[in-house]
Amino acid sequence: MSTEPINLRGVIVATALPYKENPSAPAGLEVDYDRYAAHCDWLISKGCRGVGPNGSLGEYSSLTDQERRKVVQVAVEAVAGRGLVVAGVHGTGWHQAKHWAELAADDGADAVLALPPTTYRASRAQVVEHYARIDEVGLPIMIYNNPIDTKVDLVPDLVAEIAKLPNVSAIKEFSGDVRRLFEIAERCDIDVVAGADDVLFELMADGAVGWFAGFPNVFPRESVEIYEHMLAGRFIEARELYKHLVAVFRWDSRTEFVQAIKLSMEMVGRYGGPCRPPRGPLTAEHAAQVRADTERAIAGLGAYPAVVA
Repeated sequence: MSTEPINLRGVIVATALPYKENPSAPAGLEVDYDRYAAHCDWLISKGCRGVGPNGSLGEYSSLTDQERRKVVQVAVEAVAGRGLVVAGVHGTGWHQAKHWAELAADDGADAVLALPPTTYRASRAQVVEHYARIDEVGLPIMIYNNPIDTKVDLVPDLVAEIAKLPNVSAIKEFSGDVRRLFEIAERCDIDVVAGADDVLFELMADGAVGWFAGFPNVFPRESVEIYEHMLAGRFIEARELYKHLVAVFRWDSRTEFVQAIKLSMEMVGRYGGPCRPPRGPLTAEHAAQVRADTERAIAGLGAYPAVVA
């Protein structure tokens, strides 16, 4: 099947996933679906275009199959048509990724976010087949280039080949190389979405039209404001906000990004909570730096009251 055209632009938040203690749950932590629903609702109420359950920030790889499916169902119910739900369908093989895409379609997701094969350095042909199989499901696809974690780099000419698939509409670019945007645009017609928070300014100045984001879990309203300024070409106004946030945004590109974002959430009055293995608590040094960077952001945003309202 094929869907009606849909763009995946705007600020779509890779949602953090809250847990609560339960000795009988994996690692003693049970997914707190009520808190998760409330968080999705809060993000939409602050102007975010949508939410992205089951991304790396959502700790998808630490979930049971039942939990992973329910997270999408809860997000769809919480958003209730007010925005987009872009479900992560990452898998080691296309048979797994396609399975999650089929479930996402059944459960009402609007689109999917898909890494290339994970945990395996797939060949070019295998990467193309991976996406071709997901494409068969019919949901709009945002492909996800994260060579740091997957060891597979979706270089511009490979992006152009994948972009020929009918349901591929965007790429989340997380390589950190902002020069790629122009080459991608030269080779194919695909929306480039900023995938790392600390290169948002540069990528949007070069023409990125979306942001699949981590730190809007903490600062949603301010993040939407930066995005809208950039989209409208108001670079000076955007920079005034961005300069207060970019230090903490850098944590989005670090190994400890999930723990860092959850700690920053706690600091602005939201629930962050613990992570499941393999992610453990931040070291004392890292926690101190996250706190300092978040405090700097909050202080810098003093002219913007109700940061956590």
